Amino acid sequence: MVEFKGLNKYELPQLPYRIDGLEPHINKDIVDVHYNGHHKGYVNTANTLIDRLNGIIKEEVKSYDIHGVLRNLTFNINGDKLHTLYWNNMAPEGKGGDKPGGKLGDMIEQQYGSYEKFRKIFTEAANSNPGTGWAVLAYDKENSNLNIMTVENHFMNHLAEMPIVLILDEFEHAYYLQYKNKRADYVGAWWHIVNWDEANKKLERLL
Repeated sequence: MVEFKGLNKYELPQLPYRIDGLEPHINKDIVDVHYNGHHKGYVNTANTLIDRLNGIIKEEVKSYDIHGVLRNLTFNINGDKLHTLYWNNMAPEGKGGDKPGGKLGDMIEQQYGSYEKFRKIFTEAANSNPGTGWAVLAYDKENSNLNIMTVENHFMNHLAEMPIVLILDEFEHAYYLQYKNKRADYVGAWWHIVNWDEANKKLERLL
């Protein structure tokens, strides 16, 4: 008989660079608040909710709103996973930016005409995203399309079976301390630190 252990908890992943590693495009104060405050908060809250769900499974918790528990758990787990993708999709000055190479670069040129056209459309999508959310590039294995989409909040409204290859956080806490309400300036700066090598590796693992 298999021993019941319950659902496992999450751990805050390490940043792939120093806390000031994205300067001057994203300063260390933003990364500190964003990572040690918001991201860590999502992980901690997810683990608290997992404790509650384990209590429900064990029938130790008698009164609960399962819809509320699962919705909050979804929000916080997605908060963790989306932020992990975001941190890894950036690289310090001199190691990021430029243009995508490899299969990703080839597919962008084939499907969008050029990197410049792709960047223009992705930027427009990011700047048009209402409120809080994310701009993403996702891969559809069914027809090999690289689809530019937006995600509202942490509730994933992109189509199923489309893993994210590239992601941009558009919550105000990602840029407000440095760029105030000028999201377009933040999006413009972000292109200088995109980790294209990481994005290309993600895509190649999916092909």
